Amino acid sequence: MVATLQTWWTIFRICIDERLVYRGDFALGTLMRFLPIVTQIFLWTAIFTATDSSTIAGYTRQDFVAYYLLTMLSRAFSSMPGLASGITTQIRSGEIKKFLIQPIDLIGFLLLSRAAHKLVYYAVALGPFALVFFLCRDFFSGWPPPSTLAAYVLSLCMAFALGFFLEICIGMVGFWFLEVGSLLFVYMLFNFFCSGHMFPLDMLPDPWNGVVRMIPLQYLAYFPAAVFLGKIEGEALVHGLLVQAGWVLFFIAFSRVLLRQGLRRYSGFGG
Repeated sequence: MVATLQTWWTIFRICIDERLVYRGDFALGTLMRFLPIVTQIFLWTAIFTATDSSTIAGYTRQDFVAYYLLTMLSRAFSSMPGLASGITTQIRSGEIKKFLIQPIDLIGFLLLSRAAHKLVYYAVALGPFALVFFLCRDFFSGWPPPSTLAAYVLSLCMAFALGFFLEICIGMVGFWFLEVGSLLFVYMLFNFFCSGHMFPLDMLPDPWNGVVRMIPLQYLAYFPAAVFLGKIEGEALVHGLLVQAGWVLFFIAFSRVLLRQGLRRYSGFGG
């Protein structure tokens, strides 16, 4: 057990060192990513002026802007660029053979690598995040209660795990099809819409609202943001966290099944 922990710690530390060396662009990239929020401020100001209404779907103008800021934070946790395509490339090129002959678990290695990526990202991008949220502080009514804040942090952590294992499962499809570019495109399209990154899911009419809430994508962006804004409270909050945890466990198990079945049909040749 001690030897295993030392191995994982060494891998994690090396992954952090690698990203600290060449990812200084995190800070600038994060700042540029927030530029569209200016458009959202003008857009929702115009919408509320045209409709002469104080709320839309239970959201004020300030709530909408705050929601988009929070979904950007959620997406920074749950997005896994290059993960699924990287797995498929390793399968197609035969690079995945190294995980068959070395005592290192593929999914565990990728999880440590992605956790190191996120850790370095937030360490470098903390300044831009703090600056943008400070400039937009008037769109927030204040900090939520400690219990709500704890639930928000928990939902963000589970959003990271859910986003990771979702993409792991898509990448594992490469054992059968070798190329998942089209599948990944469809996934990203539905992800952007159904995760609530485009707009709060509360705005969807029935039955689409119920359909979208039945799939796990809402927990990647909408759910954490709604928790912070106090849109989900009490029993609904507890139920939401439990369902989110259930989806995480499901995709953890499903990724293991796909890996095991995929390795059974995998064939590697050459030196």
